[in-house]
Amino acid sequence: MTTGVERLFDELGHFKRFQACLYFAAIFQAISCGIHYLASVFLVQTPKFLCYAPSNITDVLYRNHSSTSLADIWTHYKPGDGPVVVRTAGGDQWELSPCLKALRLDAINFQYEFFGNKTVESCGGFVYDHSEVEQSIVTDWDLVCEKEWLAKLAQPTFMLGVLIGALVFGDVADRIGRRPILMATSLCQFLFGVTVAFTGNYYLFVLMRFLLAMVSSGYLVVVFVYVTEFTGNKVRTWTSMHVHAAFAVGIMVVALVGYLVRVWWIYQIILTLSTSPFLLYCWKFPETPFYLMAKGRYKEAQELLDTMAYFNGLPPTLKVSELKDECDGALLNDNKQEDGRVVEVEKRLSILDMFGSLKMAGRSATCWAIWFIGSLGYYVFSLGSVNLGGNQYINLFLAGAVEVPSYLIGCFAMDRVGRKKTCAPALLLGGVACMLIIVVPQDIEILALVLSMTGKFTIAIAFGLIYLYTCELYPTIIRSLAVGSGSMMCRVGSVVAPFCVYLADIWIYLPQLIVGILAFIIGILTFFLPETLGQPLTSTLEEAEALGSKPNKKNTAVDVLEMNQSIKA
Repeated sequence: MTTGVERLFDELGHFKRFQACLYFAAIFQAISCGIHYLASVFLVQTPKFLCYAPSNITDVLYRNHSSTSLADIWTHYKPGDGPVVVRTAGGDQWELSPCLKALRLDAINFQYEFFGNKTVESCGGFVYDHSEVEQSIVTDWDLVCEKEWLAKLAQPTFMLGVLIGALVFGDVADRIGRRPILMATSLCQFLFGVTVAFTGNYYLFVLMRFLLAMVSSGYLVVVFVYVTEFTGNKVRTWTSMHVHAAFAVGIMVVALVGYLVRVWWIYQIILTLSTSPFLLYCWKFPETPFYLMAKGRYKEAQELLDTMAYFNGLPPTLKVSELKDECDGALLNDNKQEDGRVVEVEKRLSILDMFGSLKMAGRSATCWAIWFIGSLGYYVFSLGSVNLGGNQYINLFLAGAVEVPSYLIGCFAMDRVGRKKTCAPALLLGGVACMLIIVVPQDIEILALVLSMTGKFTIAIAFGLIYLYTCELYPTIIRSLAVGSGSMMCRVGSVVAPFCVYLADIWIYLPQLIVGILAFIIGILTFFLPETLGQPLTSTLEEAEALGSKPNKKNTAVDVLEMNQSIKA
């Protein structure tokens, strides 16, 4: 039987009615994180566009296609493949390009090719193809040509907010608790999400999206810790991994709403409202038993245990004093909550405590590397998938749907062969698949696609399990901080990913090669991490550092003797 706080799951159930209700309620809001992370796909979508056309157009030419309306040309128009030529009722002929327009001088015949003189002008405005995108922030604020960089800056700014939010809220959750952060970030997600839809200019839009990113990241970081600390180790793999499945559902919701609604501010409101029912019941969430015990809030912990027993149909016989480590030698006593022990528990810890010893420093560096390559690989493959063609809404929907099988397989493997033996081979296989892409001839696209999806699938497994693995590798007092800092490295990977994709201009397979090499190296380093399968969650840094170490029989005997002496005293 397990000892310490973990014992409550043996007594009250690993995943009974109480935990199940909390779990599904908590991950419902995680759907909104997937929604807001991917919402920019259609918020900042740039349709085909040309310089604003003169009025009274009578004829339009593009290559071998002719029409009397510019709207009829969009299906044939390809950016960068020549201008669109128009003729007005007054006889003027204009060549319209995306960022320039030219007036033909002394043009007689109306034909596509013209070798005479032209007067080139800058665009006074733009005309857009509304067949796919009726209205986005790009069309509203003309974020094209010299303002194109503003549109491209929107997503990196959002990811910067995610990075900061992961670190800030992870640390705050370890100080003030998981419950207040879940409630605050959920409310702010709703408020900022709706506010984004009513921003009147680009800069306010970016600011609101930045704040939305911070609170979305904060919720996602803390909810992993929350569900981990409310479920027993028999089901912890499944409950942790399927938070990712909720995120994937959010991606599919984005694709569905994006297909149905083509006006960006209505689209944003609908996405935000889709998870708003969470606000009606999140205030009923309790604090986790691990946090209450770590902070010495024993009276609240006892009330929580009694509530769990009642909802799970069990007698409320479990006492907090039974969950405390035997080495404490202390019983539940509210009068002692101001003594030195509680003061010690309240000692503030920082990110430096993750690197307090050589063993913990190596563990933290490897965990951060897995977070980084998981995100980098995911976004490199995702951004590269736009070259697949076809319907963009179906592509995005499938991008979310294909994640679910990887989490299912990851769960089976983690519970049977262990965390380390699942993560390391997944990274190695993903690395090999990425590196094999470089030897595939460009004309065999199907083979390159299979290898690319193999790489994404395997790295997604490693990326999915690192949340749970990190929770199990660190003690209660810095668990949220560990997940938060890891998520920060994950966001660094997502910020670097677009720049990595740009390297395809140098060599088409260079991004995959970089991901493959890094994944392979990090996969080897993962073998040096301790296995946590079947191990109880640790409460102190000393317990966490001892993970994977073989117990010394002599030291164990001494510890038992000292414990017995302290109890007798």
